[in-house]
Amino acid sequence: MSQDVNVLALVKGEERYIFLYNDANRAETLRTLGRYASNPELSFTWYDAAVLSQKIRQESQQLAREQQQNEFYTQPRYNNIYSNTAEEIE
Repeated sequence: MSQDVNVLALVKGEERYIFLYNDANRAETLRTLGRYASNPELSFTWYDAAVLSQKIRQESQQLAREQQQNEFYTQPRYNNIYSNTAEEIE
């Protein structure tokens, strides 16, 4: 799990919505977007929540892909001279 802090910001006129989150509180941040959207005292809409939620999910998917690639390239491998393919060492 990454300790990086993600920053997500939305500017609507004079209002600024800034969300700081990491991997551990991603789900909580998504719930917060819904709470803000349901609050009639804020200009934050369900559309805003949907767009920002999509950004959070895209970031999560990108991070998962990068971690998967890093795991692939750090696995020890050797070449089997009989089959001409790389195999993982177990």
